[in-house]
Amino acid sequence: MKETTNDKVVFGFWVYLMSDGVLFASLFATYAVLQNATFGGPSAAELFDLPFVLTETMILLTSSFTVGLALLAAHHHKKNLALLALFVTLTLGLTFLGMEISEFTHLIAEGSGPSRSAFLSSFFTLVGTHGLHVFFGSLWMLVLMVHIVFKGLTSGTVRKLMCVSLFWHFLDVIWIFIFTFVYLLHAI
Repeated sequence: MKETTNDKVVFGFWVYLMSDGVLFASLFATYAVLQNATFGGPSAAELFDLPFVLTETMILLTSSFTVGLALLAAHHHKKNLALLALFVTLTLGLTFLGMEISEFTHLIAEGSGPSRSAFLSSFFTLVGTHGLHVFFGSLWMLVLMVHIVFKGLTSGTVRKLMCVSLFWHFLDVIWIFIFTFVYLLHAI
């Protein structure tokens, strides 16, 4: 009975991730259509700082590794190691988010906000939606850490950790697409 419940939860979470994939696919399609609609304003090649975004990317990819370590530690019933790995993941996620906010603030300060052109509107929507997902994933991770501290590594907690890990890996995959199609292709 318990295994059936776990299977249903995990299956339901995969369905959620697929629906989120559809959301991001539509945002990517919108960006692809509008990427050259600069309305005489700056283009992606003129705006984006590739070394900065590469640093963001490495931070997020490292956080994917650490959340995997947290799940591995949880499966081996190593509570403190799981908490440490989650803390590192959370710190990396918040660092990534801070860098993204810094990029947005810089772009807006120099007059390249979302209302400047259709290109920038689609950029802010796509990257901002990813950022919101990172924020909510970080919040979820923080709540899960508190749960682990007080309730330990129960089967339900490990299942929740597996779901947050899947979510975090999904965000990394989406970011790889953003990095490639939004930033890297315009720098080449």
